[in-house]
Amino acid sequence: MPEIKPEHSEVEHIKERSNYLRGTIAEGLADEITGALADADTQLTKFHGFYQQDDRDLRSERKHQKLEPHYQFMVRLRLPGGVITPDQWLALDEISRQYANGTLRLTTRQTFQFHGVLKRNLKPLLQAVDRAGLDAKGGCGDVNRNVVANTNPHRSALHAEVHEWSKRISEHLMWRSHAYDEMWLDAPPSDEPDAEPIYGKTYMPRKFKIAIAIPPENDSDVFANDIGLIAIVEDGELVGFNVAAGGGMGATYGEPATYPRLGTVIGFCTPDQTLDVVEKLVTIQRDYGDRVERKHARFKYTIDDRGVDWLTSELVKRTGFELGEARPYEFHGNGDRFGWVEGDDGDWHLTLFIENGRIADFEDYKLAEAMRELARVHEGEIRVTCNQNLVIAKVKPEARDAIQQVVDKYDLDNGERNTALRRASMACVAFPTCALAMAESERYLPSLIDKLDDVMREAGLADDPIVIRMTGCPNGCARPYLGEIAFTGKAPGKYNVYLGASFTGDRLNKLYRENIDEDEILAELTPMIHRYAEEREDGERFGDFVVRAGIVKATREGRDFHDDVGPAL
Repeated sequence: MPEIKPEHSEVEHIKERSNYLRGTIAEGLADEITGALADADTQLTKFHGFYQQDDRDLRSERKHQKLEPHYQFMVRLRLPGGVITPDQWLALDEISRQYANGTLRLTTRQTFQFHGVLKRNLKPLLQAVDRAGLDAKGGCGDVNRNVVANTNPHRSALHAEVHEWSKRISEHLMWRSHAYDEMWLDAPPSDEPDAEPIYGKTYMPRKFKIAIAIPPENDSDVFANDIGLIAIVEDGELVGFNVAAGGGMGATYGEPATYPRLGTVIGFCTPDQTLDVVEKLVTIQRDYGDRVERKHARFKYTIDDRGVDWLTSELVKRTGFELGEARPYEFHGNGDRFGWVEGDDGDWHLTLFIENGRIADFEDYKLAEAMRELARVHEGEIRVTCNQNLVIAKVKPEARDAIQQVVDKYDLDNGERNTALRRASMACVAFPTCALAMAESERYLPSLIDKLDDVMREAGLADDPIVIRMTGCPNGCARPYLGEIAFTGKAPGKYNVYLGASFTGDRLNKLYRENIDEDEILAELTPMIHRYAEEREDGERFGDFVVRAGIVKATREGRDFHDDVGPAL
């Protein structure tokens, strides 16, 4: 276990002296004078599943009124593989209306976020979540985050098996302190002393993410994770996983030492080896990750600093065996397949497009009401995808008409209501709640898509998807560096534009233009989209075209992300 030294970041010292993540959170909750928690405790509450935020739309007004910021919290659930029951959906919907801002947010990691939670509502919200059979433990913080997997565990026995792996890994890597049960669920102090056999008292240097994918679908964006497991199937049986290590999306403007990176495939493991391999990779990052500079604390930098050969050698030391040679695989895309799909067992599954993952009742689109009605008539399960969409899963043939009636009644998008471009888009939350946001994202992307849709129609590409990602900052929550076109916020109304990621999620994009507004974005992309329509080869995707045409250079290594930026001359 790593020893915390004076030169380590203050967050490391906060964790070490926190009494296994308790800190003074309980005292802060009892303080009714302020809506905030102490700064040190806001580092610890992340492990319990929530971030302290404030409503940035109200900052200036409240400051003028000499009031403290309108503090509130974002709560994120742990939901390995993204599967819940209809009853759990109804419970979460009720929780959002009773204790949050009345909406649910589907995340890019197959789980739910509540926004606008006041401090006094944190404990009753988490208790209500517990009564629904769910939790927020490890939703955030310097631990393994929500384990994600392919879209639908009920399409086949193989998908079900992979989903079980997501749950098994999540449970194996869960932090073990009794603090969550004691503080939020009023559990009595345990007779067993606190211990963290995997993490130790200081946990991980930074967050850690794991994804599983079943080729040919890469809807979990497996290479964007610290560990990616690629299911290898032979004669219809899961024989093991190719292991990718060192993926991650975050970067910092003006600091070329930070960059997104795709995971490197380091070998193959059998099912009986998988948990050991995953755990030992976690412990390697625990022991060698940077605990001085948090911007340099992800697994990707540990690997690039020391080398892949070092990583595989260290893994052999800890497991006692070598990984096998990686097996062949192929990905065809990283999006969702919309509409009805029949599973191997005859049940049906319906994927619905949810724009940017926001479940709410809009003026002309009663999505939250529709989902409540679906949950009341549906007897199967509901699945969150890594692209912020929903799968109504395990629909019996005789129940399909009842589900379709609700879809028709509320004009839900089963792949027909919106354009292919919009369905391939994704945004992070950004304003008004995210403290890191430099520009709008969720609230702005739909209107930009309106204008890009016009360009696509004019170019004869109305039915063609282009993967578009937008974030309010460079930290990468919506995986922007895997967008064929991507925008990261630089200032209010200004974005960096990236081009050239692959449609299958195995190539990064490249910075094309920096700090430009909507008019400049459209001026750059309009002729480029028309050129794509005229010059593309059969089946060629937009990201591949801009690389082949020399508009940007291909980026396969994270350390090359900042090289040769800008439009080609």
